[in-house]
Amino acid sequence: MKKKFAPIAGAVALTAVLGVAAPAGAASADSPIPPGHAESVKSIENYPATIRSGSWDAGHIQGIAIDEKNGFVYHSFTDMLVKTDLHGNVIGTVEGFTGHLGDLDFNSKDGRVYGSLEYKAEEAFYIAIFDVDKITEAGMDAEDSGIVTAVYLEEVVEDYTADMDGNGTFDGNTGSTADHRYGSSGIDGVSFGPEFGKKNGKQQLMVAYGVYRNNDRADNDNQVVLQYDISGWGDFERPLSQADPHTSGPAEEDAKYFIHTGNTHYGVQNLSYDAHSNLWYLGVYRGSKPGYPNRTMYVVDGTAAATQQPIQGQPGGEVGLVLPLLQQGLPHEATGIHGWEFKADVGIEPIGHGYFYVARDFDDHSSGHKQEAAALELYRWTGEGASGFQKVTR
Repeated sequence: MKKKFAPIAGAVALTAVLGVAAPAGAASADSPIPPGHAESVKSIENYPATIRSGSWDAGHIQGIAIDEKNGFVYHSFTDMLVKTDLHGNVIGTVEGFTGHLGDLDFNSKDGRVYGSLEYKAEEAFYIAIFDVDKITEAGMDAEDSGIVTAVYLEEVVEDYTADMDGNGTFDGNTGSTADHRYGSSGIDGVSFGPEFGKKNGKQQLMVAYGVYRNNDRADNDNQVVLQYDISGWGDFERPLSQADPHTSGPAEEDAKYFIHTGNTHYGVQNLSYDAHSNLWYLGVYRGSKPGYPNRTMYVVDGTAAATQQPIQGQPGGEVGLVLPLLQQGLPHEATGIHGWEFKADVGIEPIGHGYFYVARDFDDHSSGHKQEAAALELYRWTGEGASGFQKVTR
């Protein structure tokens, strides 16, 4: 059944980057402009301070992606994808997902949107790939419209289904078990960016694990990120078939990284790379394990290469590629872990020059029943204070 929606008006004009003039008398941001950014701000200041995602009979927002060149925004609402323009006007939706559609990113190389897609009961995990030019109306079907293809991730399946206690039984979708290697609950955060340690390297797809919350085990205190070179993924793509999930995908990842943060509730919810700062932002749900700082955002310096070393908490002295956290923000003396107090768990996307849209989710009862809604708010990264971000207002 098609969702009902109404266009949302009132946002300011599209950016000057798109060749659309700013409205007369447009106010500049109240946050100070970094030195040397005068030219870039001529376009940045014309981005709307807020973009509305609409209200939907769906799950809560999971992630966002932005096509800056063409002025489109993509919003994942767990079981549907919503396409809007920068005014918040709805262009179309893709619906009918029976799994969990998570974080998104836009690939400027091929003009498509990539997102994490989970089917835990079927033990199938994919990167869903959207041919977004075909999204032109509401209620387009995830399987029958020819919009969605999927690539199967074998490494994720192997870690998710690992029988870690060796009792011959996989305990399934629960965190209350010793099963699931690294505490893996599947995948969520996705982002394109260069290989860690290579500032201007070839774009790779980074896919972050979800991690179950379990305070009684010691092997779930790392964020896990898989790296894929997708240049050959055309051989693996298959149409989405939810009744009969396919297993076409790369046999293994190109690299596997570990980031020691302490256990978080469902791992990296949102992963985002900002080319301006060469930083990777990890938005998480706050953990609760004693002895850890349990922050809501962690940041990795993309110019720092991973090093082979023992992975904290893993049995048998397992060695892997470990990434250091950015040594800024709020330090935790006992563990040496640095982080920030900033909500970046349901959508964070850079738009250039240190500016980001960050999703804020809320319940909308204006229709007479509860619907899921979100607003994308404009922020600037400063790295200062407890949050590291400063909100931009008009």
